[in-house]
Amino acid sequence: MIPPGETIGILGGGQLGRMLAVAAAQLGYRCHIFAPEEDAIAADVSAAYTCAPWDDVEAMARFAADCAVITYEFENVPVTPLLALGEVPLHPHPRALETAQDRLNEKQFVVGLGGTPAPFAPADTPADLDEALHTIGTPGILKTRREGYDGKGQWRIMSAADVDALDLPSQPLIYEGFVDFQAEFSVILCRALNGDVRFYDSARNVHEGGILARSTVPAGDPIAAQVKPARELAAAVAEALDYVGVLTLEFFATEAGPVFNEMAPRVHNSGHWTIEGAVISQFENHVRAICGLPLGDAGLAAAAVNMCNLIGEDAQDWATILADPANHLHLYGKGPPSPGRKMGHVTRLTLA
Repeated sequence: MIPPGETIGILGGGQLGRMLAVAAAQLGYRCHIFAPEEDAIAADVSAAYTCAPWDDVEAMARFAADCAVITYEFENVPVTPLLALGEVPLHPHPRALETAQDRLNEKQFVVGLGGTPAPFAPADTPADLDEALHTIGTPGILKTRREGYDGKGQWRIMSAADVDALDLPSQPLIYEGFVDFQAEFSVILCRALNGDVRFYDSARNVHEGGILARSTVPAGDPIAAQVKPARELAAAVAEALDYVGVLTLEFFATEAGPVFNEMAPRVHNSGHWTIEGAVISQFENHVRAICGLPLGDAGLAAAAVNMCNLIGEDAQDWATILADPANHLHLYGKGPPSPGRKMGHVTRLTLA
C-alpha cells in the first residue's frame, strides 16, 4: 500500500492525466507528469513535470526515481522505453499496452477469451486488402493497426473501388466489416491489486464524426440486456492481463448480442460522468487501485446522468453553460479550440 504523501508518476499529459492528478491530490498524493509535449495540460495541476521524448531513457529513469508508483493516461505510450522505469511499480502492466496498441492483436486476444468482434482481417499489403475485401465484403472500415483515435486513421470502404481513391499510409492496416448495431455502449471496470473488481454502470454512447459526443446512464434498452455478457468478457480480459486500475471495453449492442469494438487500458471519456454521477469516480478508483488502497463504491449517485463533450468551438459557450445552475462544467485548459478537438465536457444529474 502506497500511502498518501507519496508521488504518483503519470505517463502522458492530456486531459485524462489532468483529471487523474486532481483525483490524486484529493487523496493527498502529489503527481509527476512525463510527456513529450511542452504544453501538457496535466502539468498545470501537478507537482512536477518532465518534458522529454518517450525514448529519452535517462529522463525516464530520473522521472521514475521521483515516483512511488507509475501509471499512464495514454495507450500509445511506447513500451520499450518503459524498461528505464526499473523496479518502480507500473500499473496497469505493459502487457495491456502491448495488447491494445495493435488492433489486430487486440481482436485476436479477445477472440481467444470468447469475445465476438466485427469480422476482421489483416490488410498489411494490397494483396491482403484484396483478400479481406473478398472474404468480408463491403461496406467496411479500413484502419491503421496502431495509433489513431477519435476517428483518425480510419477510412470507410463502401465498395472495392473506394480503395483506389485512397492515399493509404505505408503501415500495417486492418479491415473490419460493418456491424449492424442498435446502440453503442462501454463497460468500465476497476480492478484492485488483490483482484477485487468494481463495475460502473454502462453508458449509452453516441459518436459524431468518430468522436464521442454524449454518454448517458442508465443506458436503457437494448443495452441493459447485453451488459452481463459484456461485463463477463471485460472481467476475463482484466484477469488474463492481471490488470490493475481502470479498464474500458467498447461494444456494439446488436440483435445477436454484444459485439466487441475496442479496449482502452486506462480511464475513459465515456466514464467522465462518474466525477459527479458515481459515488467514487473512475479517476479516484484508478488512483486507489494502483496505490493498493481499497476500492470505492462505483454505484450511481443520481437517478440518471448525462455527459456531453465540448468539441472545438463548443467550449467557447462556457458563459451560457454556466448560466444553467444544474450544469457541471469541466474545461481542460487547452489552447485555442480547433475542429474535432476535445476541449471539455458538461455533466448533468437527474436526482429523482
